Amino acid sequence: MATDEGGLRERKKRETRFALSQAAIRLTIERGWNNVTVEDIAVAANVSERTFRNYFANKAEAIVATHVERGRRTAEALRERPAGEPLWDALVNAVVAQFEPPPGHDGAVQDGHGTVPDGYAAALQRLLAEPAVQYEVFRAHTTAQDELTAAVADRTGTDAGDLYPQTVAAVISAGIGTALTRWSRNPTGSIGTLLREVFDSIRAGLPDPR
Repeated sequence: MATDEGGLRERKKRETRFALSQAAIRLTIERGWNNVTVEDIAVAANVSERTFRNYFANKAEAIVATHVERGRRTAEALRERPAGEPLWDALVNAVVAQFEPPPGHDGAVQDGHGTVPDGYAAALQRLLAEPAVQYEVFRAHTTAQDELTAAVADRTGTDAGDLYPQTVAAVISAGIGTALTRWSRNPTGSIGTLLREVFDSIRAGLPDPR
């Protein structure tokens, strides 16, 4: 019973972190970096400013938390893939699943799907160019890659300190980063489709396009 309660508390904490992160992203894209306060984000997520401070030190950290949570979900999804599934298939399916629209999705842009409003791409680029956000993105990237390395090691019977799982995680992280960067510059269509295109190219050994 205690274990169930602990798991429920942890899930609720992750849900709150994700809600705050999504609110931070949406508001800063709509209003601009300098026109959004921590209080604004807390109100949008229907929590107190104190609750926000319990989770994040600043709004940049909140914005990037979505990437951290996605990394954790990807690692968890990889561990849950069928044991007999080839590693690369399992990795791609685990990654793409994190960018698929949730049930009942209302069409708003979120995590790479939905209808893109006018000016979204430019606003997103301005947000990602903020030095504070860039710093947090670097930290989040490291955390997400470490999570994936551990999951790959578990699946392949290797150690997280070995070169193999570290290389696999680095390649997957680079592929995700490439797709996200491309999509942020032209946010149309499904990012899941773009991810599969990137990973298909990697799977083929990055053949000469000529």
